[in-house]
Amino acid sequence: MGISRKRRLLDVFGEPATIIGQDNEIVGDQKRHGHIQICGTDRGDSEVAGPVTLAQATRRYGSLKSSNVIVSGEIDGDLVASGRVEIRPSAKVRGSVTGQGIAIAQGAVIEGEVHTDSGAEPNRFVEQRHVAD
Repeated sequence: MGISRKRRLLDVFGEPATIIGQDNEIVGDQKRHGHIQICGTDRGDSEVAGPVTLAQATRRYGSLKSSNVIVSGEIDGDLVASGRVEIRPSAKVRGSVTGQGIAIAQGAVIEGEVHTDSGAEPNRFVEQRHVAD
């Protein structure tokens, strides 16, 4: 069964996340598996076989490839998702964003190109609910 375009990504991730805490810094290129939630600083190019959540306090430096991504923090690097990307109001992205479907909240800043693999225009939305990271 596919993910409905109208469902928020966090609603459908399902599995518990591995959390990189706010006071932690990870340095180096990495390959990871499963749902990852990053709350701290992450430096290096990463490939993740699973979804990624970049919390509001996140500072990410380097490219990120994943299945689905939620961005609330800052990322300096290209973001590529084989599925969907949700960019929340607090997000700041300096790099290109590519995914099957892309949702961009009002207030988010993207300094780069946005591409959808599906050919659909990115969905723009106004955040109407409080979502804790």
